[in-house]
Amino acid sequence: MDLDFKKLMGSRFLIVLALEIQAITLGWQMYVQTKDPLFLGLVGLAEAVPALGLALYAGYVVDRSRPLVIFRRLLYVCLASSAVFLWSQLEQDRFSHNGQVACLFCVSFLTGLARSFAQPSIYAAVPRMLARDKLSMASAWMSSSLQIARISGPALGGLLFGYIGVVGTVSFVAVLYVLAIIALLLMKQELAALPRPDKPTHVREELLSGVRFVFKHPVLLPALSLDMVSVLFGGVTALLPIYAAEILFVGAKGLGILRAAPAVGAVVLSLWLTRFEIRKRAGTWLFVSVGGFGLCIVVFAVSRNYWLSLIALCLSGAFDSVSMVIRTAVVQLTSPSAMRGKISAVNSIFIGSSNELGEFESGVAARFLGVVPAALVGGIICLITVGLTAVLSPTLRNLDLEALRDTQPT
Repeated sequence: MDLDFKKLMGSRFLIVLALEIQAITLGWQMYVQTKDPLFLGLVGLAEAVPALGLALYAGYVVDRSRPLVIFRRLLYVCLASSAVFLWSQLEQDRFSHNGQVACLFCVSFLTGLARSFAQPSIYAAVPRMLARDKLSMASAWMSSSLQIARISGPALGGLLFGYIGVVGTVSFVAVLYVLAIIALLLMKQELAALPRPDKPTHVREELLSGVRFVFKHPVLLPALSLDMVSVLFGGVTALLPIYAAEILFVGAKGLGILRAAPAVGAVVLSLWLTRFEIRKRAGTWLFVSVGGFGLCIVVFAVSRNYWLSLIALCLSGAFDSVSMVIRTAVVQLTSPSAMRGKISAVNSIFIGSSNELGEFESGVAARFLGVVPAALVGGIICLITVGLTAVLSPTLRNLDLEALRDTQPT
């Protein structure tokens, strides 16, 4: 792989590592402050509002600008979020209980602001840095590095929080952001902005062009919808602090391991996929992986055994990594060059809906149904979604990445 691609991948690894450590620290602090599962869901909502609300605009900006410059600037916003978090903890005597909670929401908002531009800039940059026949492999490598960060981040965050406290942990996060900025500054390649069309287009038309492309595409729409609905209802990330504290009784350190467990399985599968690409019968693999994810969530929901819960979460991450690699390859292979930012922005809306809004949904469901019923119902909805999509979308069932790679996007 190209050296600049490795630097970009390294920078993204550091960002995700920092975000995971920050997220687990923030989630634990929020639960300590409020003792209310609804607030854990609201943290996800505070991140989702800017991440989803600005996504289309972010895609528009990325397609008209230099994606690597955009990616560097969003890192400064991440650094600012850690500074707010650190300031609120160093000056605790100056903040009331509500002030502490408000600062935690502010950190989530800044993180969501950065994330709105992160995926469009990455998705726009990588296909311009590498040859088309290397995109599937690059997707697997990016996914592997992402999952390694998701493994080490929560576990490291739990350990750091347990041994050096919140101030030391957030300081470490800030250092990681600085290192990520340095990695980007060391890149030699600087991607220029793509030429603008000769015929001027209204901003509103450009903002919605990516949406129209996705909703008319026979593979993109069902693939993204399957992932969104499954993780929206099947995700249990927001509930993990409650499971750790009140159901499995493992504390902050155990919470870090629970948060890392899905990524453990994901990284194993992702590394395997860097050597053995999924080309034929990708649609079948996609449905099997999402169905396996839903089944693992059902097992986790009813488990009272810490080790069984870890295994279920680990396998859920392994299944999720397969669908992630396939979905990423589909997005990159079907996107025209001039629309990569906008299409990846739509993709980020689907992912953001499933992740951050999924955390909000989990918090609300847990508040009214109870923690275990909320997780169980989510897993069942995931399985139902797999069955319905398999029946309604034969095109996705018959997806072949090798054939898609030989077809130029239009």
